[in-house]
Amino acid sequence: MSATRPRPLVLGAVATDPKVVTVWETFQSYFIQRGLPFEYVLYSSYGQQVLGLFEGHCHVALNSPLAWIEAERLAVARGRKASAIAMRDTDRDLRSVIVARRERDIATIADLKGRRVAVAAKDSPQATLLPLELIAQAGLEPGRDVEVMYFNAAMGKHGAHIGNERDAAKALMRGNADACCLLEDNRSLFEHEGILPTDAIHIVATTEPFDKCNITVLDGAPQLLIERFVAVLLAMSHADPQARRLLDMDGAKQWLPGRLSGYVALSRAVDRFNVFSRTFR
Repeated sequence: MSATRPRPLVLGAVATDPKVVTVWETFQSYFIQRGLPFEYVLYSSYGQQVLGLFEGHCHVALNSPLAWIEAERLAVARGRKASAIAMRDTDRDLRSVIVARRERDIATIADLKGRRVAVAAKDSPQATLLPLELIAQAGLEPGRDVEVMYFNAAMGKHGAHIGNERDAAKALMRGNADACCLLEDNRSLFEHEGILPTDAIHIVATTEPFDKCNITVLDGAPQLLIERFVAVLLAMSHADPQARRLLDMDGAKQWLPGRLSGYVALSRAVDRFNVFSRTFR
């Protein structure tokens, strides 16, 4: 008679890129070697992943910041509790920027009135929602005082498709937009690629620091598996060759405990723009 197979921890992730399979296959081996049975399921969108978490198809989910806010609010509505238990160091303290061409005489957000701003997809926190929230806080209403040009490829991926930001930057340089909104790291990348010549553009405004993805768990998940999972993640060291291979796949140095302070601005944007009244799934 065969031995009973140990119950695995099941993680949900969104297939934002083909390499996601390689990442979680490698993680699976890493966890199993450390005594944690592990499986993963992939979703085509964050909306479906949030539903999968609540339906019990996975114990934990690597959520985008927008998916985290959706999960947290849905948990409250259902009398449950969602927790952010871990995040990578690279998920903390990011910034986005509003960039304009120097020749357009746009020195401040106020100068964007009556202008066209290129952004990424409507569900992108870093290149749409947060910069538009910054514009709104300065007294201009996106869609009324400022025309918004969206690049909506890969809706449901919550901004993971860098091509939308690249297209927004190209629209700026072609003269189809007066400004564009980008993750600061992507602005640097596009400068390196030659899409945004440094002598032709300048930063008009910068968002407050924000956090990106976290691993989300709901109350009722198997506690011992969750505790072991978090312990293995937080123990990963870049000095360990096996762990370093996994961390390098994500460009990270370590996993850290989850925190909520980096989602305040995005929560404001979600409320202002009625994000969850739209269909992102």
